[in-house]
Amino acid sequence: MTANAADAFLHESVVNIEGARDHILHCLSQLRDEQAWWRPFDEANSIANILLHLCGNMTQWIIAPLTGQPDMRRRAEEFARRDATSLTELRDRFVSVTEEAVAILRAFDSGRLLDALRVQGYEVSVMGALYNSISHLRGHEQEIVYVTRLQLQGAYRDYVPVIVRL
Repeated sequence: MTANAADAFLHESVVNIEGARDHILHCLSQLRDEQAWWRPFDEANSIANILLHLCGNMTQWIIAPLTGQPDMRRRAEEFARRDATSLTELRDRFVSVTEEAVAILRAFDSGRLLDALRVQGYEVSVMGALYNSISHLRGHEQEIVYVTRLQLQGAYRDYVPVIVRL
């Protein structure tokens, strides 16, 4: 059990990042490279583009502002790419970014959750930045599930999450 609401918020943030990551990895484990880059129509995003986008978002909203690293994100490129980078490389990058975000949050001083940040032109608190990025991750998680199911149809294997108890 955590000591206070701020510590509990950080704990739940980690639980949500790891939960979304694991569900996305479950989907990726069922796909081939070409399926990761498949688009249901030309203007739609592929799962690969969504992975690139999630890496950019978590880096911009969590990693860079909480570590003081420069924000080097090129958001438009996340959606424009169609280069068929291997699914293994995309998965490894996604895992690396989520692990870095989790490590930062596990070490983060919960007393700083109300500190002001400027991210993507917005003035937000650390808590606001985390809430924004994690809810964004969870939304795209469901998009990845949908596109995976759309492609695999009856061959899709259901995900059974591990329930984390306090």
